[in-house]
Amino acid sequence: MYDNVLVATDGSSGTTETLSHAVSIARDNDAVLHGLYVVDRRLVLAAEKDTQDDVRQSLEEEGEVALDDIGVGGEEAGLDVETRMEEGIPHKAIVDYAESAAIDLVVMGTHGRTGRDRVANLGSVTERVVESSPVPVLVVHID
Repeated sequence: MYDNVLVATDGSSGTTETLSHAVSIARDNDAVLHGLYVVDRRLVLAAEKDTQDDVRQSLEEEGEVALDDIGVGGEEAGLDVETRMEEGIPHKAIVDYAESAAIDLVVMGTHGRTGRDRVANLGSVTERVVESSPVPVLVVHID
């Protein structure tokens, strides 16, 4: 039923629970597990000009850790894993990746960032993906 399962992550602590669900589904379907981290271009551009490179680098480092976790989790389950980092607007980049990589299911958490970061992100990325995704989206409730 599912050949390609995507875990979209923002590097928050809920990624572990989301990854667990995605790995289980991918393993049950002998699917490829994809991991995607999007460096939010809006956060970079919102920073002072002289700190934009530092902000981008910090987000990229966070993404590398998150994608490494997905890679390890998938490989430990015996799955083929593909990870990718992109820069853009998160919900758009996730939907674009789902379309271009022939994703059959997107797995995301209910929330990641809160407070100021959530305001900077202009709302729920998960909600926007659910509204615009061409494929089913499994939303994992994260406390």
